Amino acid sequence: MGKKIIAKNKRAKFDYQLLELYEAGMVLAGTEVKSLRAGKVSIGEAHITIDKNGEVWANNIKIPEYEFGNQFNHEEARKRKLLLHEKEIAEIAHRAKAERLTIVPTIIYFKGSRVKLEIALAKGKKLHDKRSDQQKKDVERKLRRGDYN
Repeated sequence: MGKKIIAKNKRAKFDYQLLELYEAGMVLAGTEVKSLRAGKVSIGEAHITIDKNGEVWANNIKIPEYEFGNQFNHEEARKRKLLLHEKEIAEIAHRAKAERLTIVPTIIYFKGSRVKLEIALAKGKKLHDKRSDQQKKDVERKLRRGDYN
């Protein structure tokens, strides 16, 4: 069973240092899955929260309404429950609070017939960290091309 990537959060690697990755299932409606199969989703502004009941929620994942749906179509930016093991939730919640980390979605994909969301514990980068990373990428790109001047 391979992964069929639907969307990536490209800003996540730029804005955050990704420390640990987790795979979570998503609770979705039928029309949401059909929109995802069409490749229509945006996770750039999304964020993950853990409530006091120990449930993990994905907020601001924008899945547009299915164009052939009827009155039972879904809301575009509703909260969606994420499915993780209880131990993983406890570990994520503890590390996020103790180390002051953020939980960000990185990739949404199909694994077989199921929709999965890869989430990461991340530490925010400062402006100078972003600049140094960009400089390293520029140097690597020039070396690959053969531009030494």
